[in-house]
Amino acid sequence: MNELLRHTLATVAYRAGKATVGAPPEFAAFRLDQTSRTPAEILAHMGDLFDWALSIANGREQWHNSNPLPWEREVARFFTALEAFDARLAQAEPLGASADRLFQGPIADALTHIGQLAMLRRVAGSRIPGENYFVAAVTVGRVGQNQPKPVQEF
Repeated sequence: MNELLRHTLATVAYRAGKATVGAPPEFAAFRLDQTSRTPAEILAHMGDLFDWALSIANGREQWHNSNPLPWEREVARFFTALEAFDARLAQAEPLGASADRLFQGPIADALTHIGQLAMLRRVAGSRIPGENYFVAAVTVGRVGQNQPKPVQEF
């Protein structure tokens, strides 16, 4: 089950990279309205989700709300948190919670937020190309900021 979770994290990394890389500087502060989160706030929350997931996996659940960093630093923080969680899943040591609970909580939440970032990019005038993700070069363990080029964009 950990391999499926790790593949999911690689998918998160690939899709998050597509939603964050190449965003114009003003995108970080874009708001749909006064009550919506900015992309920087969403990304900070996503980093917090994977810090939380790591704490759960280690049997010491802890939540922290981070203030957003400047965009490039927040992108790096997100991928660092993702890498730390993936490294934990790669260990033989048992998890502090079941894989299904880790998926339904922090991982599924992050997937939702990647969709939000992609939609916000479009609304903010910085559309990202669509892609056939079925053929994307998603590889277990590749969860860092440097992702492969798309195989089939449209």
